[in-house]
Amino acid sequence: MAKDLFDIQLWEQAWKEDPSSTANQMKRAGIDPTHGFDHKAKVFDEEVFSEGGRRRSERIIGWMEGQGVDFAGLSVLDIGAASGGFSVPFAERGAKVTAVEPNVPLADLFEANTARVSPGKEKITLVREAFEDLDIAAMGWEKGFDLVFVSMCPVIIDWDSVERVLSCARQYCYISTSAGSRQHSLINEVMPLLTGREMHPDSSDMAYLNHLLYLKGYAYESIVTREMKSTGLSVEAAIEEVLQLLKTHHLPAHEVSRNIVTDYIRSTYQEKKVTVQQGGRFGKVLIRLQDQNMYSKS
Repeated sequence: MAKDLFDIQLWEQAWKEDPSSTANQMKRAGIDPTHGFDHKAKVFDEEVFSEGGRRRSERIIGWMEGQGVDFAGLSVLDIGAASGGFSVPFAERGAKVTAVEPNVPLADLFEANTARVSPGKEKITLVREAFEDLDIAAMGWEKGFDLVFVSMCPVIIDWDSVERVLSCARQYCYISTSAGSRQHSLINEVMPLLTGREMHPDSSDMAYLNHLLYLKGYAYESIVTREMKSTGLSVEAAIEEVLQLLKTHHLPAHEVSRNIVTDYIRSTYQEKKVTVQQGGRFGKVLIRLQDQNMYSKS
């Protein structure tokens, strides 16, 4: 067991094959990473630039600044930039930002949101292609950016993808992923009815990422937090949401499951609005590629 704990190849292969990894869950659910946000891009954008969404972005940026990242004059590659929730505040702080976002509705919203950047700041460059499809060498991106930033983006699927991201960074690389399965109060309620057992923590991309960074000798700071939010749904919307989520939990959304879920939600909530708590544990890693000492403000 101790030998396996320090076997790099074993951990790299385990990440590729783990059914609980984000990539394998998306494949199993038939989700196309490039088009998965097509139907909810506008709602996502509104949330990102809401007061609460901006506070979340500022907390994350503030954590990075607390580790010594100074955005003034920094060149930043924002991979999976969505509608600009981080690119815009990066530019506001004086960074020169290149953003990558292949999803058409999100990229369109990104273009509109660049108007939020104050006059006189560096113009943000948007690349409307999937990072996986880009020729990094031909674009001159090898060690081309002071900071590479990847927040909750499905481009991180295994160690090979991490190395591809790291190859673009000179000073820092920030990566955030889920740290365990997403938590959803309704799924927690119906799972015992469907399987006869309660949900328990499973493996996660963050566990593999942290361990492989350690094994490969990187210097990094890592933090795992629990982030939850409340959402109000109609009874019918709640039923459909649970049925969609069953796919990511290795459960078929067939007629038997539909009947169990429908009966439970209707009998429990009747005609009332269903308040859903959702979120989970999320991990953030800041990898230091140049100055690898512990940062001190003094």
